[in-house]
Amino acid sequence: MSDQVSSLENEIEQTRKRLGATIDELAYRASPKTMIRREIASVKAYFVDPSGAPRQDNILKVAGGVVGAIALFVVVRKIVR
Repeated sequence: MSDQVSSLENEIEQTRKRLGATIDELAYRASPKTMIRREIASVKAYFVDPSGAPRQDNILKVAGGVVGAIALFVVVRKIVR
């Protein structure tokens, strides 16, 4: 009986430690600074490859989209006037 109690106590203590580590990890992931760093890294990874060279295809896609949006804005503004 004593072995079962100590076994349960050990299991409860291990579960508490795992739960504490999980809560710490969730708090870290939910931190605004961590979220911003993750998003910045994601955007940088889209425009720069791991070796540090720019990804021209992705840069050109975004630049084309921006130019297209500006052109659309100018055309619509001229039509409305």
